[in-house]
Amino acid sequence: MKKEITIGFFSGIIATAVGLFLYLQLFFSGEFTNSLQRILEEGLFGKVISLAAIANLIVFFIFIKKNKDYRARGVLLATIVIAALTMIFKFL
Repeated sequence: MKKEITIGFFSGIIATAVGLFLYLQLFFSGEFTNSLQRILEEGLFGKVISLAAIANLIVFFIFIKKNKDYRARGVLLATIVIAALTMIFKFL
């Protein structure tokens, strides 16, 4: 059970990272690191991470459809952790 939740958690983190990468490639010109630095300087990091976390929905529903409930719980846990980090970045 713990292994399945861990797999789901890391799947959620990876989905968010992929969502962040795709968002930066689609909406910002230049290299990934330059775009990320620009977002940090403008204070948009929390908003961009929130948008990137939408990719977790896809992974969550794939796990639900395949009856991998514990993995779906891991994705949900990753989403909660990302939301908490977003709130921390917003108030710092």
